[in-house]
Amino acid sequence: MKKALVVVDFQNDFVNGSLGFPEASGLDPLIASKVRKAMTDGTDVIFTLDTHEKDYLETFEGRMLAVPHCLKGTEGWRIFGETGKEAEKARVHGAVFLEKKQFGSIELGRLLAEKGYDDVEFCGLVSNICVVSNVLIAKGAIPEAVLSVDSKATGSADKSDTDAALRIMKSCQVRVF
Repeated sequence: MKKALVVVDFQNDFVNGSLGFPEASGLDPLIASKVRKAMTDGTDVIFTLDTHEKDYLETFEGRMLAVPHCLKGTEGWRIFGETGKEAEKARVHGAVFLEKKQFGSIELGRLLAEKGYDDVEFCGLVSNICVVSNVLIAKGAIPEAVLSVDSKATGSADKSDTDAALRIMKSCQVRVF
């Protein structure tokens, strides 16, 4: 069985920056431990990075969400806390880092299909936007794979949005635990 852990956008701007929320930092120990365990178990690790340029406010997303965030190379763009430290260790062991300019990454879907993963776990931020977008892209790319989301390792500023996203993923045959 070929496994992967996908850490979605666990970046400073979504934790304690321009789009951060109080509960986000509490996810750090669990996500960092998932990365450590994946490396120990030989599970591939993939990090997605929301990545925008200085012209963000001129993009469609920027006009709809007029809060500059995750500008490439800034502190807000970097992976947060202990998870960020584990990400650097994982990089040495071949972790993949995918920069994406929108919520979901078609490149992630292609990578999951090319590598033939049949078990993929997702965690990270923000549950009702980027996490759900990437999970559903993965479902389309690898429909026979077991996809899962740890409900304790994702979140958003609005718990009801998180709950709705988890229900949607579950209704699409994603294992939510």
